[in-house]
Amino acid sequence: MGMIQVVLSTVLVFFVIVTIHEWGHYFFAKRAGILVREFAIGFGPKLFSVKRGETRYTLRLIPAGGFVRMAGEDPEIVEVQPGQTVAVRIKDNQVTRIFLDRLDERTGTVRGEVEDVDLERRLSISLLVEGESERYDVHPQALVISKGRDTQIAPIDRHFGSKSVGKKAMAIFAGPMMNFILAFVLYAVYAQMVGVPVENPDKLIINSIEEKMPAAGVDLRKGDVVESVNGIKIGADLEQMIDIIGKSPGVPVEMIVNRDGQIHTIKVTPRENEAGIGKVGISATLPMRAASFTETITNAAELMKRSTEFIFESFKMLVTGQFKLEDLGGPVRTADMTAEIARKGIVQLTSWTALLSLYLGIFNLLPVPALDGSRLIFLGLEAIRRKPIDPNKESMVHFVGFAMLMLLMLVVTYNDILRLVRGE
Repeated sequence: MGMIQVVLSTVLVFFVIVTIHEWGHYFFAKRAGILVREFAIGFGPKLFSVKRGETRYTLRLIPAGGFVRMAGEDPEIVEVQPGQTVAVRIKDNQVTRIFLDRLDERTGTVRGEVEDVDLERRLSISLLVEGESERYDVHPQALVISKGRDTQIAPIDRHFGSKSVGKKAMAIFAGPMMNFILAFVLYAVYAQMVGVPVENPDKLIINSIEEKMPAAGVDLRKGDVVESVNGIKIGADLEQMIDIIGKSPGVPVEMIVNRDGQIHTIKVTPRENEAGIGKVGISATLPMRAASFTETITNAAELMKRSTEFIFESFKMLVTGQFKLEDLGGPVRTADMTAEIARKGIVQLTSWTALLSLYLGIFNLLPVPALDGSRLIFLGLEAIRRKPIDPNKESMVHFVGFAMLMLLMLVVTYNDILRLVRGE
């Protein structure tokens, strides 16, 4: 891939896995009748914002996730209170607009002092207009307008908290669920791209050469059939080839390859890795054939299983202290790895995107405050207690968890930047 393609592919990977996660929350929230105020990709200041229907769609500065803001989850920004002077616009005997400022400019409205207002249950507002009390019904989708911004009111039956535990849990779980579905689909696509080994294979074929590795500096090419290494016939024995090369760090090895019927003898010196094992930077595969539908599904399921085990093993190593804080990577390192994998081609990028999507889904189900897993625990407690946890206490727990996650994000991003500066 060219540089522009690599950059676009990297951005697209992050955009897709985050968007599909947030779309899961959004879709099932809307299906439950919850008012979704904002669908955001990223955090921090807004870069782009557009409102369609009841929801504002925003792209924000920090590409470290996203969120779906539902009515009732946070205190409403704009409030109408008794004693406040407002102007209302009425259509079909219902208030459709409530203006809180620039009242003299609001034509075609009724202006008065608020005596009583309930925009959640009764959906009514009483105004003192020229000394007389007037009561008006409020439309369920009426807008409160202040400082150039309009906020749709949220009747209590449109609040997240008003829904059944099952509907709330589905709206929360749907985010990770969509990541799991995306991962499975991508693994299925990957299985179709790669295929399955033919029966009774008798050769190994080089299918990729890593940049900046010894193999990239010699005349090895994708599609070469490996005949022998250091005089030892390889056939279809991948492990034997890896073993010979691995035992020769810093020592030239002789590889004989068959390229379109022509025999080529190539010498390459394996580079020693951190474990003292020689690597030349090639990957080889057995001859492949197209996978059937059944093989595609079973291979995708097997890849999901192995990837899940790998992710949980990584979590275990982190909890048991086998990973140090400086070993952790954040968005910058992940983006750097994604760009590196994108250079290898669409096949490897598809597999990597599936892994990232699966990781995002599993990570969000961890019982960490502010993550979906923690919110599901609170909903479980609500189901057991038959009444919700105090929203203020739950919000405080999630706020503290979010602050801790942001602090961790800053630390790992600092680590990432140091690695880039050092050229690691």
